Amino acid sequence: YRGKRTQPPAKKMSRIDYAGNFKTFLDKQEDGEPFCFWYGGYEPHRRYEYGSGVSKGGKKLTDIDRVPDIWPDNKVVRNDMLDYAFEIEYFDSHLVRMLDELKRRGELANTLVVVTADNGMPFPRVKGQAFEHSNHLPLAVMWPAGIENPGRVVEDYVSFIDFAPTFIELAGLNWGETGLHPTPGRSLTDIFNSKKAGQVNPERDHVVIGKERHDIGRPNDWGYPIRGIVADDVVYLKNFEPTRWPAGNPETGYLNTDGSPTKTAILDARYTPGMGWFWKLSFGKRAPEQLYRLRRDPYCINNLADDARYAGLKERLRDRLFEKLEAQNDPRVRGNGAVFDHYPYANERQRNFYEKFMKGELNRESAGWVNPSDFEEMPRD
Repeated sequence: YRGKRTQPPAKKMSRIDYAGNFKTFLDKQEDGEPFCFWYGGYEPHRRYEYGSGVSKGGKKLTDIDRVPDIWPDNKVVRNDMLDYAFEIEYFDSHLVRMLDELKRRGELANTLVVVTADNGMPFPRVKGQAFEHSNHLPLAVMWPAGIENPGRVVEDYVSFIDFAPTFIELAGLNWGETGLHPTPGRSLTDIFNSKKAGQVNPERDHVVIGKERHDIGRPNDWGYPIRGIVADDVVYLKNFEPTRWPAGNPETGYLNTDGSPTKTAILDARYTPGMGWFWKLSFGKRAPEQLYRLRRDPYCINNLADDARYAGLKERLRDRLFEKLEAQNDPRVRGNGAVFDHYPYANERQRNFYEKFMKGELNRESAGWVNPSDFEEMPRD
């Protein structure tokens, strides 16, 4: 429902009055009637009003104590990060209004509120990839009447696939009644109903992650298939097609990375002495296998996959990952991975983007989510 509009503090923010629409939604509910409301904000999706974090959000470049090691530390990148933070705060402001409305109606205690992101921050080497900050997302869950001993520090690994089984169980249904395909997800009620801190359920000791086509811009609309596993603060990644460009082809603008001041800064400095490694991290081709110790290397820079000291750990994680994928009949490990590459892209106008662009049928503005300056004349590995 997009009926109500508001005037946001920055030009690129949506005019949708998310909280106002939530109030309208609640007004239409019968007393005591169960409800489900999805608040999906456009913020902090790209694009941002450059410099708004400072000029309108009251922030300072020095508020950032550290720029991630995968990007250059300069004024442009710091402004981009602060603009991103300003957009998150705008999202949060509507969330606060929604929670206040539930409290005013006496519904807050008995409402399960789940707040999370749907992807990592839209910056190079994060969104659309499979590293730590691509998949380890913010998650806040509140349910005063239903969560035992709130405020605990819980170390269990949980995943998006656990949300649907949680909602189905709490609605009083069993999965078989839904008609939905079987899921490897597990209801989070084991954590909700426990008073333990630390590791609540010993079986929640890992998550499996993956990627197929999150983008266009490669020949034949091919994706960049990845499978991975995170366990004991280590991530193992298998790149099934390492000859492809992981963020999309250079000549079509690296379409798997949103256009941004940070992206432009990295591309512009690619051939500047001492700066090329930022491009390599975000846009260069990758090894078939990657292994990172996350406590020591949260930005996944030092690949340990070929380090003999970690050979045993890599083998154990690889075997565990492939055992899971085999059980799920994943085509990538069942010898039919190419099936993913042959599914047609849903947007017919942009289908076969690479071929159409190279023929001149599409131009640098045709994608819509990258900057024209992101396109390179010829790919250079």
